[in-house]
Amino acid sequence: MTSEYSGTGQASTKNEASTEKKEKPWLSIVGIGEDGLQGLGSKAIEAIEAAEVVFGGKRHLELAAAAIRGDAQRWPVPFDTEMSDVVALRGRRVCVLASGDPFFYGVGVTLLRQIEADETVCHPSPSAFSLAASRLGWALQSTECVSLHGRSVDLLRPHLHGGARIIALTSDAHAPALIANLLSDLGLGQSEFILLEALGGERERRRQVRAADFSFEDIDPLNVVGIDVVAADGARVLPFTCGLDDSLFEHDGQITKREIRAVTLSSLGPRRGELLWDVGAGSGSIGIEWMLSHHSLRAIAIEQHPERAERIARNAEAFGVPALEVMIGAAPAAFEGLAKPDAIFIGGGGSEDGVLEGAMEALKPGGRLVANAVTLEMEAILLAAHARHGGSMIRLDVSRVAAVGSMSGWRPAMPVTQWSWTKPW
Repeated sequence: MTSEYSGTGQASTKNEASTEKKEKPWLSIVGIGEDGLQGLGSKAIEAIEAAEVVFGGKRHLELAAAAIRGDAQRWPVPFDTEMSDVVALRGRRVCVLASGDPFFYGVGVTLLRQIEADETVCHPSPSAFSLAASRLGWALQSTECVSLHGRSVDLLRPHLHGGARIIALTSDAHAPALIANLLSDLGLGQSEFILLEALGGERERRRQVRAADFSFEDIDPLNVVGIDVVAADGARVLPFTCGLDDSLFEHDGQITKREIRAVTLSSLGPRRGELLWDVGAGSGSIGIEWMLSHHSLRAIAIEQHPERAERIARNAEAFGVPALEVMIGAAPAAFEGLAKPDAIFIGGGGSEDGVLEGAMEALKPGGRLVANAVTLEMEAILLAAHARHGGSMIRLDVSRVAAVGSMSGWRPAMPVTQWSWTKPW
């Protein structure tokens, strides 16, 4: 409570929050399944009936047609992620129809980037993942749930471990075959492959086969794939660690070797939602492992050689991080116009004029820069930078067993000098 005084000197008290009439939410978000209105609660149906305008895809509007009293509007093509048509109606009674749970890979997430949560009321239905788990009898909390809707099937790759269970939401009737082929190509063809179509509706169907034997036809575009992963000996499985084996990468020798890469990733210290610049990316191994650390991480690989840039893109797909951005150009000129990074790795070409200085300037305050040197020239640059700016300097020496005639001995690799620096706030 706060006290205010009138011009007569009499005190009055009021709580503005309690006297002001709070405006009711104007936007309803209704998740609808293949069973249409039958699967909705009374509040959800009332929200559809009361709306002046109802937005949704063609299928959603058809499922809810009997309850729509206002103007039915299909989403524009291409889809407007700014939700301009919806935002323009702020204050009117509006309903948006979505598939299942609007906040699990759904349109609700997109809407709330433009609209405050207290302006909305949501009436969710079970998601495709929940329906699939209930049909399969799988514990949802122990199952990898991956949306491939409008996205590459390569996103499955980091999850493909023997014994893993995966539920993948697809885009269309063609995706299941692509997934089955991917599993077979990676040595996972004996995995149980369960195709679940039109879940919750009259057309619901379940079919099951080993991935290597997949030959289903007449597939409903609305489908979810369940995978019980079986890995054969030699299958391509990406370990849950940094410092992946060099042989997993396609490269021409221009690659940060696994032991050095593990230390480098540790020095870079990836944190949720951050952006990395991988300067002189070579094979892209640093940027790829950075992104594998967490799904929220982003990376830009900067590489001046076009053939290496193409190789980086292929590696990104092979490791299930197709969103890795590849910039063809020489540093520091290539830095122009790029989003500001939270971390920078310089592994190749760092001895060129202006590269280190340009990277330090571009880095966000509090961001981390890690630079590796194998040449004396680059090492001299890093020693000078350490003398001027501080930070951490380490030297890494790795030796591997190799044949020495008919015997074995240690063969040292080129030592690496690493400078790590955090930009002051």
